[in-house]
Amino acid sequence: MKASYFPIIIYSLMAIGLGGMLLFVSHILGPKRPLKHKFDPYECGVDLQHSNEKRFHVQFYLIATFFILFDVETVFLIPWAVYFQEMSRLAIIEMLVFLVILAFGLIYILKKQVFEWRSGRTGKSIIS
Repeated sequence: MKASYFPIIIYSLMAIGLGGMLLFVSHILGPKRPLKHKFDPYECGVDLQHSNEKRFHVQFYLIATFFILFDVETVFLIPWAVYFQEMSRLAIIEMLVFLVILAFGLIYILKKQVFEWRSGRTGKSIIS
């Protein structure tokens, strides 16, 4: 059993070593001429017109996090759907428990009204 992992361990060590070595060599041999325009943001050839210090509403980050969370969770559903006919009862029960936990998470998000956008000053809903 341990012998079957040996090539994987060797390959992983070689990949990490090569990556580290290339980073180290580029740091040592690379030019070190820090100029102001190197650190300026560059977008599509347009010069920066204003500072990028605009604040985003916390709601934006919450919705983005929940989207990523539920998007990744659906990846677990694809193999389950493909091999549904060959699965045992225990595997089906485990997946149903997984779906129930996911549903409770969605219900919790909806109860906390995360998707209700409110403006900062008036407190009125932005959507309605």
